[in-house]
Amino acid sequence: MELRQNHLIIIAGPTAVGKTALSFALANRYECPIISADSRQIYRQMSIGTAKPSSEELSRHQHHFINHLDIEDSYSAGQYEREARALIKDLWKHHQVLIVCGGTGLYLRALMEGLDDFPDIPDAIMAQLETDLQTVGLEALQLELKTSDPHYADSVDLSNRRRVLRALAVIRYTSRPFSEYLSGQVKSHDFVQIPILLTRDKKELHERIHARVDEMIEQGLLEEVKSLLPHRNLRALQTVGYQELFEHLDGLTKWEEAIAKIKTKTRQYAKRQMTWFRKYGDWKKYHPTHLHTIMRDIDHIINQSSYDLESKT
Repeated sequence: MELRQNHLIIIAGPTAVGKTALSFALANRYECPIISADSRQIYRQMSIGTAKPSSEELSRHQHHFINHLDIEDSYSAGQYEREARALIKDLWKHHQVLIVCGGTGLYLRALMEGLDDFPDIPDAIMAQLETDLQTVGLEALQLELKTSDPHYADSVDLSNRRRVLRALAVIRYTSRPFSEYLSGQVKSHDFVQIPILLTRDKKELHERIHARVDEMIEQGLLEEVKSLLPHRNLRALQTVGYQELFEHLDGLTKWEEAIAKIKTKTRQYAKRQMTWFRKYGDWKKYHPTHLHTIMRDIDHIINQSSYDLESKT
């Protein structure tokens, strides 16, 4: 009987740090598919502004959860967890190593720890919350959350509007506090996780962010944003790079100001990502250029866990 120990390599890090390049290098080495954990690259119509790999790059390796949805499709981290876990279970039939790559913290947590079971929220409730955000403002929604679920309001970053809206969506739909759905239980899994966090010093990362934004502009980000104007109120497009250019097209900002705002907000987003990674996950940190060290350490984990499995039989 063949002994098998499955390994899930999880590549995380802030935007522009170099995750995609590493995922390609490791996919070459282990001849395995790549599973995206990016909540914006999942949409077909959002390519340039999400730094999605090119069609040629995607053709080199089997990819999943890139170009997976239409821009108008509603989707949640819970749906991602269910679909991704089912996919991984199926892929184990042909591969002993798989790669997950992305910077969406909730998607990564869904695979590493599992999420609590929340009800699927009707689109109408989410649409109303987005409207309320625009009309009454975040402060009023924060007050609603404090009143409806003071326990959760005391524990969450109330400046994070997505978390505020997510909690209120559950509360409005179920008439129950959001905190009642938080079990804190880690779901079991039958594979070895190899969590890798890519990091660069702040100056280096900021330079890469600025260069990436400039490259997006050269690739035609403005034209992509124009094509999405009819959909600008969708949740997927409440995203850095798109919102600032919508404002420019509305005549609210000059071109240079819009580009500067994209760079500033992308830096801020990268900082929030790193705060999340420090809070969740037991990561082994690497600089993206230390490819030899990364591969050596992964090989050691794979070989060691296979040896441990054999020794138990």
